Amino acid sequence: MCGRFTVKTPAIKVGELFDLSGIDDFEPRYNVAPTQSVPVIRREEGTTKRELVWMRWGLIPRWAKDLSVGAKAINARAETIAEKPMFRDAYAKRRCLVIADGYYEWKASGKKKQPYYLHFPDARPFAFAGLWERWTGPTESVTSFTIITTAATGKLAWLHERMPVIVPPEHYPLWLPGNGGVSDIPVGINDDLIAEPVSSLVNKVSNDTAECIRPIESNNLLD
Repeated sequence: MCGRFTVKTPAIKVGELFDLSGIDDFEPRYNVAPTQSVPVIRREEGTTKRELVWMRWGLIPRWAKDLSVGAKAINARAETIAEKPMFRDAYAKRRCLVIADGYYEWKASGKKKQPYYLHFPDARPFAFAGLWERWTGPTESVTSFTIITTAATGKLAWLHERMPVIVPPEHYPLWLPGNGGVSDIPVGINDDLIAEPVSSLVNKVSNDTAECIRPIESNNLLD
């Protein structure tokens, strides 16, 4: 699954890598948590142009009575999104690229769970495959997203049974709707990631500093 991630790459580099123009600077995030808002890429409606939009993490379907349902929909299983009422309409019409440069996963260690930070060796940014929705309530309108996950394979299978789908750059135009692209879930590139143990600082949502991603020595792992 994916329950926390980072977005610390400067906006100017994000713009270059994802073919975006005129995006404003944003503060680096080292511990993005569900219900928080982050920059997400989608197709500008009615065009094939990409745009960056701030969205709340945790998909809220249009038929939801309130925002609370979003906290339970931070991830969408690739195997069922085409059929599940929560996700099927967004899967067909509202796909997105969730900007990130790393994410966290926890591995049971005795009675505790050891957090690991997963990222590419060169720390480059990447994009999770995502879906988005726009929910309108009595007093507000909220744009939200979910991250698609799949069964973990290869080098990451030891860490967790699920992993987020990371879209290869050459598949960006195929994944985003509006460009005649295929609707299949792209084959991710997670095997190129490295997993480094980090401290339990990341467990607390209010901790959002570079200390969250600092590797720890193996002899400091949780008992």
